[in-house]
Amino acid sequence: MNAKPPASGHSRADEDGSAPAPRAVSANPSPVASFDGFGLPPELVATMTGLGVTEPFPIQAATLPDALAGRDVLGRARTGSGKTLAFGLALLVRTAGRRAESKRPLALVLVPTRELAQQVSDALEPYARTVGVRLATVVGGLSINRQQALLRTGVEVVVATPGRLADLVSRRDCILNHVRITVLDEADQMCDLGFLPQVSEILDQVRPDGQRLLFSATLDRDVDQLVKDYLHDPVVASVDRAAGSVTTMDHHVLNIHAADKYATATEIAARDGRVLMFLDTKAGVDQFTRHLRASGVRAAALHSGKSQPQRTHTLGQFKDGEVTVLVATNVAARGIHIDALDLVVNVDPPADAKDYLHRAGRTARAGESGSVVTLVTPNQRRDVNRMMSDASIRPTVTQVRSGEEKLTAITGAKRPPTGTKTSGGNAPFRGMGTRSGRPAKESRKAAEARKTAEARAAARVRKGR
Repeated sequence: MNAKPPASGHSRADEDGSAPAPRAVSANPSPVASFDGFGLPPELVATMTGLGVTEPFPIQAATLPDALAGRDVLGRARTGSGKTLAFGLALLVRTAGRRAESKRPLALVLVPTRELAQQVSDALEPYARTVGVRLATVVGGLSINRQQALLRTGVEVVVATPGRLADLVSRRDCILNHVRITVLDEADQMCDLGFLPQVSEILDQVRPDGQRLLFSATLDRDVDQLVKDYLHDPVVASVDRAAGSVTTMDHHVLNIHAADKYATATEIAARDGRVLMFLDTKAGVDQFTRHLRASGVRAAALHSGKSQPQRTHTLGQFKDGEVTVLVATNVAARGIHIDALDLVVNVDPPADAKDYLHRAGRTARAGESGSVVTLVTPNQRRDVNRMMSDASIRPTVTQVRSGEEKLTAITGAKRPPTGTKTSGGNAPFRGMGTRSGRPAKESRKAAEARKTAEARAAARVRKGR
């Protein structure tokens, strides 16, 4: 392992050969109140001011002074809290004025998803231009030949997903021994997605005496191992509880009948304003998106089965308002920032508290307000209650049906526009509670079972008199 060497008088391994826990250092006790106080280049501050970035978020104020000084930093903050500039400004300032050789970048940002890589690149690009730093985005789903050519011209900063970067390193198209600053963003998700071996191999190839900045929403299990193996005496900054919620975010659990689930979700999707809706599977996302479109709702699908150009185009349509509903798998749970997105709906509840918090983090970003709604059928209630407890969230629980005023009051739900009938001749999508007039006709078997149950109940009443 090519971990950072210890400072004089400190050993990197205990006598049994295991790596000791890093010595935590308190974050800057007197955070700077404005970017002017960080000693950033004047031209960079001017660019930030022109973009409306004038006051640092807590994670930025807590970590930037030490990151600019070259210290290793371990930061924990919820998604949407401003982590990109927390590491990005320090990385750019400390890289400015240096020129990278062909294929040998000077700084590296590792992220778990393509969307997050693009978001980080977009966020840093104007500042990189200001200080003369060349930036390259290296992700799967796009032409590897173009990325090879870009690296050959020489770039100072590479923003990459582990898989594609590992491919380029194995081809000798990217050589990491000049990398002086390495950032791991959303480190917990990289571990959850199985990237830990690739991340470790990459960290073994960067300069052992370089700076490491690790940012994560949680610091458990594999993330803790990365910290022990690769960070030296990091400054620890935690501006949120590990499972904390956002004060501007409302959490709702809507208990529904299973047969009414998609009718309820359809009415929520038809609301005024944008909504991000999560389902478990790619097939489910595609099917529900097709149904919404047939119902007259402007919806688009996002999942890992889509090509990167398709995913980028879909996100652009959602951000621009061309589509009002983004139906997605967990691929959209991180790395997506949509301004003024005030509603996230878990049509399928997430598997665990961590997934819930990251899905929820798509709303109420940067101090804005938002709501998270989870649709829960009777057989899901126990698991959802446990998940909410693990996430330290106490949601408002409401029993609803499609078409009810309570649903509209919570989500803004509306009856969807009448969709064009498909050529296949199938009946329009309906669910319990959406059909006006008399209830649906019972089957013979159901009617007989109901009458038998009613007769038994009447007999028990008579017997008890």
